[in-house]
Amino acid sequence: MTTLFIHNCRLLITMNDAGETIVNGALFARDNKIEWVGSSADALPEYHDADRTIDARDKVVLPGLVNTHHHLYQTLTRGLAPNEGLFNWLKTLYPIWARMDGEAIYISGLVGMAELILSGCTTASDHLYLFPNGATLDDEIRAAQEIGLRFHAARGSMSLGESDGGLPPDSVVEDEDAILHDSRRVIEAYHDPLPQAMTRIVVAPCSPFSVTPDLMRASAELARFYGVTMHTHLAETRDEEAFCLAEFGHRPADYAEQLGWVGDDVWWAHSVHVNEAEIATMARTGTGAAHCPCSNMRLASGIAPIRQMMDAQVRVGLGVDGSASNDGSHMLNEARQAMLLQRVLGGERAMTGEEALRLATRGGAAVLGRDDIGQLAAGMSADLIAFDLNQLAFAGAQHDPMAALLFCAPQTVDLSVINGRIVVEDGELRTVDLPPIIERHNQISKRIIN
Repeated sequence: MTTLFIHNCRLLITMNDAGETIVNGALFARDNKIEWVGSSADALPEYHDADRTIDARDKVVLPGLVNTHHHLYQTLTRGLAPNEGLFNWLKTLYPIWARMDGEAIYISGLVGMAELILSGCTTASDHLYLFPNGATLDDEIRAAQEIGLRFHAARGSMSLGESDGGLPPDSVVEDEDAILHDSRRVIEAYHDPLPQAMTRIVVAPCSPFSVTPDLMRASAELARFYGVTMHTHLAETRDEEAFCLAEFGHRPADYAEQLGWVGDDVWWAHSVHVNEAEIATMARTGTGAAHCPCSNMRLASGIAPIRQMMDAQVRVGLGVDGSASNDGSHMLNEARQAMLLQRVLGGERAMTGEEALRLATRGGAAVLGRDDIGQLAAGMSADLIAFDLNQLAFAGAQHDPMAALLFCAPQTVDLSVINGRIVVEDGELRTVDLPPIIERHNQISKRIIN
């Protein structure tokens, strides 16, 4: 057994049910679970004899952030098609992504995960939906295991190529029987349903314009047979809405409901163009949403009605998306942008900093179907992060550490603990050697782009 004691926290933000914040807070964890949270003055004497004791004075400590939507491989293609909307952007990038292989998936996974971890993320779901040149979902699962990220690997798919009326070129789509067979394989090989699980599998057809209705139905049946969650892009752009109306006679959200793609085991990426009735359907069925503000701005997709979703009790989490439709993987920045965008729509009180942090922690945990992460409380997974308030960007904001995190320029973490393991310390990632990974990543990027 290993024990960890963190004390003297300038502010400890628990995100527990009471929304408790503790000045001069402390936390004790044993192995991968939190045993106690409270004031440093109330800590038991034996906690000070833990295997690792960390003095967190001048630091704000909070639960690890939860990323509910990403495409890690896209770190290889950042900055391309910078002035295009979603459909033209995808058409530009599909042929480039078709040149990837398993090593590209693995190396890009490490790069994107490193960015996420340094930004405060401790749990992430990634949506991998094309598998060229022998690449498999195993490649990015291996990256997550090596770097130490809690990971929900979404086995995505595309089966509707251009010749059949879909958006992607035929060269990047798969046979539907092969998709279902491999989905079964990765669930049986990797999915861990137990509390504190480090790896879970998600069944995730890509989007209405890249898979058939038959595959959507079969994927839902498969996921529910195995008891795993389901994820897809939905209602992201007006182009998608027009496609669904023309091809299926339904708006995207209605189309998803017709196929059984609603429920507390389902979450949609983006959900920008949903109306009041569709938000009510999401609330009634328990369907969640991954809000990706930076990507939605980059592609000019629109602003998702997150305030209305929250008021309707829809499960909402945050996703960095991309990285090529965001060009970054910074979870704290995503929380800040979510807050600011809702203020653009609804005024200065449309979303508070506390609410944005809740989306990034408890909200994301709920979207992923997890009740063991997203808060600092006894029995929860030992996933926590700390930001040093003595950084330049926080100068002048010492009076309110929570406001410093959400209103000042987003910074990287000083400390990250994932599943009880110290992954970042003194601002440095401890689990992998980044310089050679970045060098190889840039070599692969150059090869597939050129």
